[in-house]
Amino acid sequence: MRLHALRVTAFGPFAGTHEVDFDSLSAAGLFLLHGPTGAGKTSILDAVCYALYGAVPGARQGPGAVLRSDHAPATDLTEVCLDLTVGGRRLEITRQPAQPRPKKRGTGFVTEKAQSRLREYDPQAGGWQSLSRSHQEIGEEITQLLGMSREQFCQVVLLPQGDFARFLRADAEARGKLLGRLFDTRRFAAVEERLAELRRSAEAEVLSADRRLLTLAHRMAEAAGDVAGDWPLPDHQPGDPELAGSVLAWAAVARSGAGERLDIADAAVSAAESRQAAARHALADERELARLQQRFEETRRRADELTARAGERERLRERLDRARKAERIAEPLAQRERAERAHGAAARAWESIRAQLPDEAADAGAEQLAALERRLRQDLGGLEAAQRAEHRSADITLERTALERQSRADEELIRDTVDWLAGWEDERRRGQARIDAAQEAATRAEQLAGQLEPARRRLEAARLFDRRASEAAEAEARLRSARESANTAHETWLDLRERRLRGIAAELAAGLRQGEACAVCGATEHPAPARAGDDQVDRAAEDAAYEEHTGADRARAETERALGALRESVAEARAGAGGAPVGELERLVGDLQRDEAQAREAASDMHAARESQGRAEHEHAERVAAQQQAERRSAARTSRYETLEREQTVLEAEVTRSRGAAGSVAEHAALLERRLALLGNAAEAVRAVDSTARQLKEADDRLADAAFRAGFDTPRAAADQLTSDAEQRELQRLLDVRQAEEAAVAERLAEQDAAAAASRPAAVPEAAQQRFDAAERAVRDAASALDAARLRRTALARLAQQAADELQRLGPLRQEYERVARLATLTAGTSAQNERRMRLESYVLAARLEQVASAATARLQRMSSGRYTLVHSDAREGGRGRSGLGLHVVDSWTGHERDTATLSGGETFFASLALALGLADVVTEEAGGVRLDTLFIDEGFGSLDEQTLDEVLDVLDSLRERDRSVGIVSHVADLRRRIPAQLEIVKERHGSSVRHRTAGVPH
Repeated sequence: MRLHALRVTAFGPFAGTHEVDFDSLSAAGLFLLHGPTGAGKTSILDAVCYALYGAVPGARQGPGAVLRSDHAPATDLTEVCLDLTVGGRRLEITRQPAQPRPKKRGTGFVTEKAQSRLREYDPQAGGWQSLSRSHQEIGEEITQLLGMSREQFCQVVLLPQGDFARFLRADAEARGKLLGRLFDTRRFAAVEERLAELRRSAEAEVLSADRRLLTLAHRMAEAAGDVAGDWPLPDHQPGDPELAGSVLAWAAVARSGAGERLDIADAAVSAAESRQAAARHALADERELARLQQRFEETRRRADELTARAGERERLRERLDRARKAERIAEPLAQRERAERAHGAAARAWESIRAQLPDEAADAGAEQLAALERRLRQDLGGLEAAQRAEHRSADITLERTALERQSRADEELIRDTVDWLAGWEDERRRGQARIDAAQEAATRAEQLAGQLEPARRRLEAARLFDRRASEAAEAEARLRSARESANTAHETWLDLRERRLRGIAAELAAGLRQGEACAVCGATEHPAPARAGDDQVDRAAEDAAYEEHTGADRARAETERALGALRESVAEARAGAGGAPVGELERLVGDLQRDEAQAREAASDMHAARESQGRAEHEHAERVAAQQQAERRSAARTSRYETLEREQTVLEAEVTRSRGAAGSVAEHAALLERRLALLGNAAEAVRAVDSTARQLKEADDRLADAAFRAGFDTPRAAADQLTSDAEQRELQRLLDVRQAEEAAVAERLAEQDAAAAASRPAAVPEAAQQRFDAAERAVRDAASALDAARLRRTALARLAQQAADELQRLGPLRQEYERVARLATLTAGTSAQNERRMRLESYVLAARLEQVASAATARLQRMSSGRYTLVHSDAREGGRGRSGLGLHVVDSWTGHERDTATLSGGETFFASLALALGLADVVTEEAGGVRLDTLFIDEGFGSLDEQTLDEVLDVLDSLRERDRSVGIVSHVADLRRRIPAQLEIVKERHGSSVRHRTAGVPH
C-alpha cells in the first residue's frame, strides 16, 4: 500500500482545503511530520484512517468525536479525499461525514447525510472510473484489498509507541487482548467456547437422563406402594455412575413382590364370589314371599273400598243422563245470546251518535234525519265557486311574493355589479403587470442561461488546470528522476567503454591462435600476447550498459514528451479558465444558477397570470350582461304585479260573502261535510236498533219452546244442566273405571299362591339384603385388591422397561460427555494434563508473540548495539496463574533475562519501536502479505540520546528497502536537521495549514 496524496476540507483543525503530497515526501524515503502541540499532526493520521475505514482510530472515536472543523464556514462541507495504490490498483476514496448545512431556502440548518465515493484510475481509458457510492461496499472492498481491520491498520501502519510501551509493561491478560485484536484468534476462542458449550450440553443431557431415570425409580416406588416398604430406594444423585445399576436392581425386587401379591388377591376374589352367589339366592326367595303377602293384603283393602263407594257410581250415571237431555237447548240458547249482544251494540252506537246531534235532531227518527242530510248537501254544493276563488287568491299571493323576492335579488345583483365594476380597471392593470413581470423574467432567464454555459466551461477548465498542474508537477519529478537515471546510465556506459578500450589488446589476444594470422598486424607468431586485468570489461558488459543507457534515454525522452503535453494542456486549461481560481468560478456558477433558477421560477408564473387575467375579463363581461338582464326583468315585473293586485281585490270580495262566520270558504265547507257525515251515521244507527230488537224477541220464543220439549220447566233450569262434551266423556270414563276396578279385585281375590303366602309368617327381606350387601362388599374389595395388584405389576413392568431403555440411551451419552469434557478442560487450561494451564487461544497467541519477538529482535539488536534481545516466555505467573504470553529481554552485558518493565525510558522507546515494527511484519504476513510502502511512527524520539537516535534512524532508514517510506511524527528539533523531507503543520488563529519542505525548500 502506497499513499500518494491526501486532501482535507473543514476537517479537525483545518478550516479550508489542504493537500498533503505523500509522493514528494516519500521520494526521500524518510520524512518528518512536525508542528506545535494541537496544530493537527495526529489529525493527518486520523484523516488517512477515516478515508480508508470511515472512522478515526479507536482512542479518538466515540459518541463525542467531532470531525468537522470549528473554524470552517457553515457553507463548506467536511470532506476527506485519499489517493493511494493498493494491490496494484490506483484508487481514490472520498468521504463526507454526516454534518449540518444551511438550508437552501429560509434560515436554519438541515443534516447532510454521510457520503462515500470510490474511484479507480484506468490507464487504458486515461481517467478515473467511478466504482461505488455505498459505505458498505467501499468498506468491504478496502478491507479485502488491505487484508486488515481498522484496529490492525492503526497498529501496523500508524505505529502508536505509547501503546507498545504499555504492551511491554503489561501482564499476560492485557497482552492477550491486544494480540487477539491484531491476529484475530476468535476462531480459537470460538473452539474453546464451542467445546465448553458441548461439554455443558453433554453434561446437561447426562444429568437429564439421570433425572429421568431417578424419576422412573420414584414412579416405580409410588406404583409399588407398600410392596416396596421393605426395600428403600437407592440413595444416589444425578450424575453418579452407580445410579443406573442400583435402580435396575431395586426394580427387579419390586416386580417379584408385586407378582406374589397378585396371586394372593386372585384366590381371595374366588372365595368372595362363592359367598355372594349364596346370599343372592336367599335374598330373591325372601323378596318373592314379601311381594305375595303384600299383594293379597292390598287386594282385600281395595275390595272394602269399592263396597263403601257403591252409591257414588249411581250419582254419576244420573248426572250423565240429565246432561244428555239438556243438549237439545244448546243451539237456541246460543242464538238468543248472539241476538242480545247485537242489540246491545246497536243501542250503544246510537247513544254515542245521539250525544253529538243538535237538540232539534236528538229525538228525530230515521226519515227526519235523512231529510236534514239532503238539505245540508244542497248548501255544500253552492260553495264550490267560492272555493275556486279562494284558491286563485292564494296563488296570486304566492306569485306576488315570488315577484317581490326576484325584485330584491335583481336589485342586490345590480348593486354588487356596480361595486365590482368600480375596481375593474385597477384589477385589470395588476393582472397585466403580472404578465409583463413574468415575460421580463423569462427574458432574463434566457440571458442567464447564455451566461451560465460559458461559466461552466471556465469552471471545468479551471478544475482541469488544477489537475493538470498537479500531474505536471509529478511529471517534472519523474523527469528529474529519469534524467538522473539517464545520466547515470550514460556515465556507466562511457566508463565501461573506456575500460574496454584500455583492455582491448587483451580482448584481441584472447582470440589469437598459434599459426593463425593476427587480425591487427598479420603475424602468425604471438610471443607475448596481452593479458586481461582485474577490471577487464568485455563486449557483453559494454553492450548491456549501452542498452541500459539507450533505454534510460528513451524513458527520459518519453517523460519529456509527456511533460510537454501536460504543459500544453495546463496552458490550454489556464486560457480556458481565464486565470480565475476554481473557488471564484464555483461561486460565479453558483450565483448564475441561483439567479437563473429564480428567474425561471418567476417566468413559470406566465401561464397562471394569463389564465387569471382571462378569467377576470370573462367575469367582467358576465357581470355587465347580468346587470342589463336584471334591469329588463325589473320593468316587466312592475306591470305584472299591478295586474295581479287588481284581480285579487275582486276575488277577496267574493270569498268574504261566501265563508260567513268561518275563517275561510274551505273551513265552512269542511264544517258542512262533517255535519252530513254525522246525520248519515245517526240514521243508520236508528235503523240498527229497531232491527236487533226484533231479532232478540224471536230468539226468546224459540228458546222457551225447546226447554219445554226437553222436559225442563224453564230455560234457566235446562241451561244449568248443560255440560261440555269433555265433561260428558269424563263422567263416562269414571263409570268405566269403577266397573273395571271391581272386576280386577274379584279376579285377584281368586288367586291361590297369594292366599297361601298370606297364611305363612311375615317375610323379613331387610335381613337377607344386609347379608347380600356384606357379601357384595367383600367381592368388590377383593376385586379392587386384585385390580390394584394387576395394575401394580403392569406399571412396574412398564416402568422397568422404560428404565432399561433410558439406561441404554444413557451409555453413549455418558461416553460422549467424558470425551468432550476431557477436550474442553484441556483447551480451557483447567485439565491436570495441561501442565502450564495454557488456554488454546493463549497457545496460538504465544506462537504469534514468539514470531513478533523474533522479528523485533532483528531491529532491537541494531538499535541497542547488540545488547538486547526480546524473547518469549511461557512460564506461569506466580506459580498459580496461567502461562503463555510472557515477554522478557535478555541483556548480553549481564547475560541475565529480565522483565521488559525494567527497561529505562529510552530503552523502552526503541524496544517498543522494534516491537511495533516486528509486529507490523508479522501482522502483514498474517493478513496475506499485503505490501506496506508507507508507515507512520508517532512520537517518543525525545527520550533518546544522540547516538541511540542515530542507530534508530539507521534502522528506520533501512525500511526504505524496496521503495518503502516512513513518516515520523515528532516534536524533536534535532530531527528537523537530520530529516530534510518534512511536512509542517502550521497552527494559526483561523485554522491550521500544511507546508511541504523538500531538501530544505518550502512549498
